[in-house]
Amino acid sequence: MTIQTSYLLIISMDVDPAHEDTFNEVYDTEHLPHLLSVPGVKSISRFKGLPFSFAIAGEIKQMPTASPVYTALYEIDSPDVLSSPEWAHAVEQGRWATEVRPFTTNRIHCVYEKKFAIESED
Repeated sequence: MTIQTSYLLIISMDVDPAHEDTFNEVYDTEHLPHLLSVPGVKSISRFKGLPFSFAIAGEIKQMPTASPVYTALYEIDSPDVLSSPEWAHAVEQGRWATEVRPFTTNRIHCVYEKKFAIESED
């Protein structure tokens, strides 16, 4: 997966387990389509953390699921997209603001500028 834009917005959060089904349904069917309609938002991918193991320093290290558990990656043209009137409108649309956001915790918002990219030839 090559990031096509020069900027990446990463939003991570946890959700109350009692509201997890609503969180996923609203995020995928309402919230993301609203945000994808904002000029300068090129793509959005969502992920859920998992426990894993990996080899490092000659041993296999076991890692628990990270917190926050959910992460979304937004490819954006510029950080200015996030303060635009279109973003401000889209982020409040649908059930997200009233039925989902109140049940999220541990929210982290970060913007990164791409410095280098390389892909496998496979």
